[in-house]
Amino acid sequence: MSITWLKKLMKFPARCVNDCYNLVQLKRFHAAYDHTLKLNGRLYISGNGISLEKGVEINSGYRFNPIGGDTRTILVTRGQGKIVIGENTGISNSAIVAYRSVKIGKNVLIGGSCKIYDTDFHSLNEKIRITQPLEDIAAKPVVIEDGVFIGAHAIILKGVTIGKGSIVGAGSVVTKSIPPGEIWAGNPARFVRKTQ
Repeated sequence: MSITWLKKLMKFPARCVNDCYNLVQLKRFHAAYDHTLKLNGRLYISGNGISLEKGVEINSGYRFNPIGGDTRTILVTRGQGKIVIGENTGISNSAIVAYRSVKIGKNVLIGGSCKIYDTDFHSLNEKIRITQPLEDIAAKPVVIEDGVFIGAHAIILKGVTIGKGSIVGAGSVVTKSIPPGEIWAGNPARFVRKTQ
């Protein structure tokens, strides 16, 4: 018996446990998903309104992508929030939170430990933040169009649209919309050059 085969055999029980856990979570939160969904590791889901289209692949944990492997992939909605992840999109160890909506197109790659938030999570007014922590929370939809590549550790903030085929450099903080076919990088992210 080869060592490679033995390693695969030893991983089988963990894979079964993870698959069962993920299935329970998807059903518990009424997530819409295609039978081609591929989940590696344990996905964290909370809230309704999550949709994973055909061919989506998600890595969640250090064993499946060491970049950002210190965390799991997290999909969270609050209230009427919605997360839609388009066909053949790949995500590794990233967090996506929607109070309104995060829509990710087809053939998007989201690198390890990215954060995509459509909300500030708290009021910017100190008194409201202290006395009414669930009030006056700003939220604006995030749209990531087809063919976008988001480098590891990037942060995409509320109200941003990233145009088709654009690239976001690793570690960037995106605070404003990016036109199609451009490379942006930095904190805050700025135009670097066209993709072609």
